[in-house]
Amino acid sequence: MAVRGSRPGGFHPVLGRKRHKRAEIAGQIEHTQGELLKLVRSLDAVDSAIRIFDPMADVGEIGNRQYPPLHAAFHGEMMRFVLGALRVGDGPLTSREIADHVMVGRGLDKDEPKVAQMIRKRVGACLWKSKQAGNVREMRVEGDLKGWVRN
Repeated sequence: MAVRGSRPGGFHPVLGRKRHKRAEIAGQIEHTQGELLKLVRSLDAVDSAIRIFDPMADVGEIGNRQYPPLHAAFHGEMMRFVLGALRVGDGPLTSREIADHVMVGRGLDKDEPKVAQMIRKRVGACLWKSKQAGNVREMRVEGDLKGWVRN
């Protein structure tokens, strides 16, 4: 079946990329299903161990614990890293420079794009909160970039 607007020979570059993406997502689903199966087996084993000690136990009453977010920080840890970076920095720092400081301090890989983006968002939230509290202020640096300094 030809796709409207397809090129001669039936190849369309968008279709090649979409097929690649579909294969990637299908692989992720298969991997996740395998991980889920392992978790279900582990949960069954724990339930069995509980019933050995208490045959009348209703394991369904045991509440679920919230799964922590990726690279969760302790309370106040991000703020300490952000303000620490501003303290040791020479002049105004961009949020990207502050995020790099945070990632090095937490032992995270700066070259991992998803981790870097997540930490930059958290740094931005810390900077906004600190600005609202009057702890930091914005300054213009290099073109359209925004720099941050401590008050």
